[in-house]
Amino acid sequence: MAPAAGSVAVGDELPPLTVAVTRDRLVRYAGASGDFNPIHWNDRVASAVGLPGVIAHGMLTMALAGRLVTDWVGGPGGVVELGVTFTRPVVVPNDDAGATVELTGVVGAVDEQAGTARIDVTARFQGQTVLGKARATVRLG
Repeated sequence: MAPAAGSVAVGDELPPLTVAVTRDRLVRYAGASGDFNPIHWNDRVASAVGLPGVIAHGMLTMALAGRLVTDWVGGPGGVVELGVTFTRPVVVPNDDAGATVELTGVVGAVDEQAGTARIDVTARFQGQTVLGKARATVRLG
């Protein structure tokens, strides 16, 4: 259930989310999305195009930002809009641990008349931001 409009204030923090992005997660995402670009599963191809290794799909990283928001707002139906820019790749090693993506969110604005809030999301990998201008607009209850 979405937080009530009167109970949300600018500066409120969403519960953080930490996700291990592993190679098997990349394979499952490729199957679901239809994006079988070999930079997302083949070290040789990733290196050949100048990448530091196999990288996560940008849209997978964006989906993780969306998960942070939907977990807080009570489901995907509460999200009015979600947008990001991709600033750095998430390099996924070929091991069981994978790459750790840490997501945090904060209420950046509240529009009580519209019954919405803007959530500013930060996604980090190895201490660096991997999404820029990551913002969601959500409906409040």
